[in-house]
Amino acid sequence: MVHVEESIQIARDFEGFGESSQDCKWPNNARIAVSFVLNYEEGGERSYQDGDGFRYADNDPTLGYKNSANNLIAMERNPKFAKACVREGHEIAAHGLRWLEFWNHSLEEDKKYIKDTFLDLEKTTGEMPVGFYFGRGTPNTHYLVPIVLKEMGLPLLYSSECYNDDVPYWVDLPWEKDLPIADREGMLMIPYNYDCNDGKHLMSQGFSSAAGQSYESYLKSTFDMLYREGGKMMNIPMHSRIVGKAGRAEALRNFMNYIAEKEGVWVTTRRDIAKHYRETFPYEPQDDKTV
Repeated sequence: MVHVEESIQIARDFEGFGESSQDCKWPNNARIAVSFVLNYEEGGERSYQDGDGFRYADNDPTLGYKNSANNLIAMERNPKFAKACVREGHEIAAHGLRWLEFWNHSLEEDKKYIKDTFLDLEKTTGEMPVGFYFGRGTPNTHYLVPIVLKEMGLPLLYSSECYNDDVPYWVDLPWEKDLPIADREGMLMIPYNYDCNDGKHLMSQGFSSAAGQSYESYLKSTFDMLYREGGKMMNIPMHSRIVGKAGRAEALRNFMNYIAEKEGVWVTTRRDIAKHYRETFPYEPQDDKTV
């Protein structure tokens, strides 16, 4: 049976930044922040053996692009890749232990799953994650992460469990509402997305060809509009088993070369996006804002 812990649920905000949107004032007057996210999952999927590729990372090191990579069991089974990610300056973010359904976990089981994910990722990679995108779980998993990390005495810079904007934003945490304003921390949201996700190569209404041309074209169109608007961020979610195929990897390479020729493009990790946003736009609880 699914249990929804009402006391920790965060209400949806249908207004956001309203008509004005948000200029994130990126470092060095960059017009756009670009975040490549590699979901490294091979070995973490369902498998009878469990009882239930380096192509992207080496795509073009001359471009110097850094990304976020994740998923614990997959990295445990390829520790050389895990260490290579850290060595090359990529961020390690939390993406869960394995791709299993655990919608019926109790709160304590949920909290243990979260704790194990962060601790085991640190053990495997040598780096403690400061951000997360689990993508599945119970209705409580997302909201329990900041609680668990607080109990562990660990910093949490951001959550990417949202898909609703092209800029970061803050949310109030309901369990902090009775604390003095100075003691509240809120949670920084750095939106993820599905529309630029290479997973659409495998969806019936996704990118129209197994070849990379439609993927490349869509990435360029998305970049062009966000670049023109200024102050926005662009997500490129990727999977080794999908974009790692030669034809798609070539399309991704073409896109990387395309944005490398533009002025004012900040290709960075979500960790650094979070650090910049926190410094530039510190958390301000909603009930402390003047209207």
